[in-house]
Amino acid sequence: MKLQPDKSDVQTLTAHGPGWVAINNEKVEHSVVLGSRGERFEWNCARFEDLKAEHFAQLASLGAELVIFGSGERIRFPKPQWLQSLMARRTGVETMDTPAACRTYNILAGEGRHVLAALIVESPSGG
Repeated sequence: MKLQPDKSDVQTLTAHGPGWVAINNEKVEHSVVLGSRGERFEWNCARFEDLKAEHFAQLASLGAELVIFGSGERIRFPKPQWLQSLMARRTGVETMDTPAACRTYNILAGEGRHVLAALIVESPSGG
C-alpha cells in the first residue's frame, strides 16, 4: 500500500507491504526503529517471538514521549514485564499491527511529536 503523508522534514514511512516497509521511499526488509528526531536502526527481531525486555529497554534509552510498537502483520501485545523500562521513564506505548503503526507514526511525527516507531517486519512466510 502506498502512503501519502503531508510534506514533512522528518523521516516518514512512505509505503508498506508483506515483508517490507519504505522509509522515505527506501525499501527496508527487516525490523526497524524509526524516530521523528532522526533515529533509525535495525531492530534485532525478525519475529514477535524473538522479543525480550532488552528490545524495549533499548527504546527507553532514546527518550521519546511515545513508542508505537508495530507487532507484525497481526496485533500482538508485549508482555508487561518487557515494558518496565519504558514505564519507568513515563514513555507511552501504543501497540498495533505494523501497517497501522506506519500510518500512526507519520501522523504523530508530522505533528512534531518525539515519537518512535518500533516495527516488526516479518518475512512474507511469517518467519
